[in-house]
Amino acid sequence: MDAVRSATMTSPLLNRHGAVPDTAADSAVAWHYGDPTAEQRALAAGRAVVDQSHLGIVTVTGPDRLTWLDSLCTQAVGRLAPGESSELMILSPQGRIEHVAGAVDDGETTWLITETAPELATFLDRMRFMLRVEVADATAEWAALGEAVRAPATEGEPVTWVDPWPGIADGGTTYAADPSSHPGTERAWRLVLVPRGTLEAEVDARLESGWTLAGTWASEAERIAAYRPRAAYEVDATTLPHELDWLRTAVHLHKGCYRGQETVAKVHNVGRPPRRLTMLHLDGSAHTLPDRGAAVMLGDGDAAKEVGRVTSVARHHEYGPVALAVLKRSVAPSATLTVASDGGVLAASQELIVNADGFSADRPEKPGPTMKGLLMGKGCAADGGDMPA
Repeated sequence: MDAVRSATMTSPLLNRHGAVPDTAADSAVAWHYGDPTAEQRALAAGRAVVDQSHLGIVTVTGPDRLTWLDSLCTQAVGRLAPGESSELMILSPQGRIEHVAGAVDDGETTWLITETAPELATFLDRMRFMLRVEVADATAEWAALGEAVRAPATEGEPVTWVDPWPGIADGGTTYAADPSSHPGTERAWRLVLVPRGTLEAEVDARLESGWTLAGTWASEAERIAAYRPRAAYEVDATTLPHELDWLRTAVHLHKGCYRGQETVAKVHNVGRPPRRLTMLHLDGSAHTLPDRGAAVMLGDGDAAKEVGRVTSVARHHEYGPVALAVLKRSVAPSATLTVASDGGVLAASQELIVNADGFSADRPEKPGPTMKGLLMGKGCAADGGDMPA
């Protein structure tokens, strides 16, 4: 995602023994602390904490906050209960992903955890008009800690966002190749929000209880294995939510009007997403990994053609070198692909995430009621009126 910016504050945990800084969107935190395999195993076992203090925190307060956010975003959050976690998107008028945020409300404040905090806060502030809401970029005051725990906060605990992935939220759907099962169900993940000044003390308390401090190598490897898309890496200027199977958790297909709704409805009802997210199992014999953004190629020699790009890559402690890639939907699922790396060209086999036919699990056989209304000229006002020809 071109607009993604990490918080500029470097984490104090980078001063810990063995800390190796990450790169790109995660450069403000540690990639690992000297033993990435052990850190991954500890995280998978639910006894590790991951520094996620580079994520942005936007707060929305005021009595109109939930209904106002509901009118702007893809998810139905108008009745979000205190402590309940959700995920939402802000789309462009053409239905492209601009912002993604985990959302949790504490009864007085809606907390948005995002990788585009300055831009999201600016956008929301411009949309306040006369409503009783206040928007603030609180990244300088608050930080997130990642834990492999699925439980929400109990009374007296800090505000906590529990990742809803890969559940299918009310009003959502899936483009999964196999809707009956999903590897992400084995991954628990939550973000605990703590005052930034207490970040190290919060980590130390967990370490004293027997936990391990893990880096983003561990959390990213687990995310990739769970098919979990991320705005910083899987999203570009043309990404549709359907391409990443993100209608599971972040889009409500039957809620009221919001910017980009026409495209969401059109692709779901009568179209097919032009690209699809897939997982790549990479040849590990070269002991190297491709860079993010590396071209995914189909065919050999002069006949080879680019069919996609690597978006995320990691070395998993069980599965070996794995990656997420966004490919053209027309690429055959059985095709063996190749990806260039510093150690040479790597063979890559596909594990389907988004199905190749481009249809969701509940795609209507004929244009659904939402699409019929649009075709009759009853377009969403947030999109500028009637559906374009």
